[in-house]
Amino acid sequence: MEPAAGGFLEEQFREACSELHQPALAGADWQLLVETLGISIYRLLDQQTGLYEYKVFGVLEDCPPALLADVYMDLDYRKQWDQYVKELYEKECNGEKVVYWEVKYPFPMSNRDYVYLRQWQEVEVEGQKVHVILAQSTSVPQFAEKPGVIRVKQYKQSLAIKSDGKKGSKVFMYYFDNPGGQIPSWLINWAAKNGVPNFLKDMAKACHSYLKKT
Repeated sequence: MEPAAGGFLEEQFREACSELHQPALAGADWQLLVETLGISIYRLLDQQTGLYEYKVFGVLEDCPPALLADVYMDLDYRKQWDQYVKELYEKECNGEKVVYWEVKYPFPMSNRDYVYLRQWQEVEVEGQKVHVILAQSTSVPQFAEKPGVIRVKQYKQSLAIKSDGKKGSKVFMYYFDNPGGQIPSWLINWAAKNGVPNFLKDMAKACHSYLKKT
């Protein structure tokens, strides 16, 4: 199969789209973690790391798909609405655009940083446009590890967005990362359970502010 630009396979974009139409939760031990604010979060234990993969399904009202994708991709704007961003920017490395992202962690834990590739595609499914954004960790010499900051070397995310048939967006998100260091598993799970709905809620607010900004 031919890779898309950015090292992602076309099939990966199709898989994210298909989750919006038919969530792939059967055949594996996906567990419902929480339902809140119109968002459902499922988790699956990753046997290698002892951490969980997450799938998120929901609707963000009054946030059209194209606007939601724009807000998600706008790194400069995210620094205004995401309180956990310490540093975030994109840089071209070896002909590819690579994102550097440092995340604030509460004291006494060390901050984490990510170096990753991302790509946005518009895919047509049954006559309906779906915005798909894929991200995956990478390693390039231009981003050396910083003292006192733990590099997250396993990170993967998929985001698929389509119209909910009204003024909002139907959303699917897949997420996995291994934050490294000594973080209790209960704290990681608490962050996923609470952080993901709050992140989506903050992103919805950011969409409304983005319209005023532009």
